Amino acid sequence: MSIFGRKNDTAASETAVATASPVNPESAALTGDYTIDPSHTTLGFVARHAMVTNVKGGFLDFSGSLHLDGTDPSRSTASLDVTMDSIDTGNADRDGHLKSADFFKTDEFPTMTFRSTSAEALGGDDYRITGDLSILGTTKPLTIDLEFNGAAKDPFGNERVGFEGKAEILRSEWGLTWNAALETGGVLVSDKIKLRFDISAIRDAA
Repeated sequence: MSIFGRKNDTAASETAVATASPVNPESAALTGDYTIDPSHTTLGFVARHAMVTNVKGGFLDFSGSLHLDGTDPSRSTASLDVTMDSIDTGNADRDGHLKSADFFKTDEFPTMTFRSTSAEALGGDDYRITGDLSILGTTKPLTIDLEFNGAAKDPFGNERVGFEGKAEILRSEWGLTWNAALETGGVLVSDKIKLRFDISAIRDAA
């Protein structure tokens, strides 16, 4: 079941002008507004360190919302606000460096934001969302590939939906350029950062 239906090719799109496609009632039933549940959501990243290993981290304080439209994918939206001071890589010294003027300058730029601008169904349970990612006062487009993991009612009566997502960015495009050269060649921190998301969201009360 896809919450966004299926991506139409050119021929199908032309046919749809004259003949409306039937709506999957299960997908349509998921249409609504949802709030991201921080206690069951992970916003993570992976950076290459010293050219040989990966350092994983994430953010612990954030809020966000989704609007899902099971009948028209283009009307689905996502919004996210992340407290940069909540960065956590499992090492206090490294976290302190990331919060400093070398990286995120959290005193000056306390929040990272994402606001979607478009959504696209790719077929099945896969879709793609594109939006504006703002870091250090710089806003650039970001495209995220997402997989819909399903919907369920939890033991407390909450209607939940779940997603897994991934994306890649070049941190230098947002002004994150600090680095250190290695004696053996290369640099200490990779420019390419892998983003990983596990999202659980609860439908808002009517």
